[in-house]
Amino acid sequence: MSSPAILWRLLRRRASGKRIGAFFMALVLALGPLGALSPLGPSILGASLLGASQAQAQSGPRALTLIRDAEIENYIRAMATPIFEAAGLDASAVRVILIQDPSLNAFVAGGQNLFLNTGTLAAVSTPEQLMGVIAHETGHIAGGHLVRSTEALRNASIQQIIATVLGAIAIIGGGGDAGAAVMMGGAQVAQRSFLQYSRTQESAADQAAITFLDRLHVTSRGLGEFLSIIERDNLRIRSDTNPYIYTHPIGADRLSALETRVNQSPYVDAAASPVYVEMLARIQGKLRGYTNAAETVIRQIPSTATGLADRYARVVALYRKPDLPTFLIEIDRLLQSYPNDPFFLELKGQGLLENGRVAEAVEPYRLAVKYAPKEPLIRVGLASAMVATEDPKQAAEAIKDLEIATREDPDNSMAWYQLAIAYGRQGDIGKAALASAERFLLTGKMEEAYQQAQRAEANLPVGSPGALRAADIRDLSLRLWRERR
Repeated sequence: MSSPAILWRLLRRRASGKRIGAFFMALVLALGPLGALSPLGPSILGASLLGASQAQAQSGPRALTLIRDAEIENYIRAMATPIFEAAGLDASAVRVILIQDPSLNAFVAGGQNLFLNTGTLAAVSTPEQLMGVIAHETGHIAGGHLVRSTEALRNASIQQIIATVLGAIAIIGGGGDAGAAVMMGGAQVAQRSFLQYSRTQESAADQAAITFLDRLHVTSRGLGEFLSIIERDNLRIRSDTNPYIYTHPIGADRLSALETRVNQSPYVDAAASPVYVEMLARIQGKLRGYTNAAETVIRQIPSTATGLADRYARVVALYRKPDLPTFLIEIDRLLQSYPNDPFFLELKGQGLLENGRVAEAVEPYRLAVKYAPKEPLIRVGLASAMVATEDPKQAAEAIKDLEIATREDPDNSMAWYQLAIAYGRQGDIGKAALASAERFLLTGKMEEAYQQAQRAEANLPVGSPGALRAADIRDLSLRLWRERR
């Protein structure tokens, strides 16, 4: 049984985690039926949560594949933040979570949690369409539609759905025990109907979306265009297996009302910023390189390609293959065009690090941090490379970056893991144990957290901030450990 203390701890924290590739994080989590969260089929990176065959939707446990990518998250948040603010929301309080799944879907669950499928990101052809989707989901958040539904839905949203979402987030942070504990109750209780919006709520969210976009002087035509994409997609599959159709019912009255309001807007022809066009191209190129077979992408895109999205997709595929010599040639070509790009620099560092060229990986990582100093995920990558050199001087520098990263992103268990190693290399047993205690507490390993907290207390100055934190972890982990037993 999951503990309310664990749930509250996770609720207060932001989602984070270690990455695969250039900030790319994919994790498969076994889940039971979860309403709109019902798993409906396989994806390329593993069984996915949304969208596929009806037969699979009716069978046993399912899986959720979440991804973490600093670049994609940054670009989506750049488009979404003005919308959140136009809706009167605290943008920093809205959590954007990416699901690796090829189907077209987007939804909110458990309050201010916005979920976007990678299939949606790949399917939109303009930033206005993506902003339309985000604005519509923001309408659901601002309208409190989950809260205002039935009592059963309200309870599921607060208890089961958040438990499941945050359990997944906990595992993404680096460990399965906490996530599994939190999800035990939620995964088996919520049903499909819990996340299904009414047609009235859908129309209300449409109207709210147009209002938000009008406030930004951006056309809301993209929302209608996205619904047309959904309808075309729905012609190929049964409507009861299309996750967006199921959770977002589309009717003639809704489409008519949407079209009328869009055409009445003084901003019907007002395009979004051209900056967003490049952001979307990069998102789609990166996702293509990561979510398709590497050999296929390399075969489809020649080395002479000139478009940024194609070049990005190809270099990511070369990294994944892996073909290090060709990857280095082509990532350097990208860096010639974009010499200060932190995400290309991070990708180069990651490629070098994962192919054993540890010392060479440090410099591109260091430059990436220079150009993106507020990205804790990049700092963790740099620190990981420096720790891997086994050079005590590099370990000392890594500690500085990891301390910054853990302050800004305290749920990143990889950061705590690397910090423990770095302190250990410096011979600082107390701080190494405290970092380990933080990691074990975050990942739900309460016995280990308790043991490391005791060790930290014994090796840190009495009354110091570290010793006091160790005492807190000791008491909390002991209580939660006993509750589980």
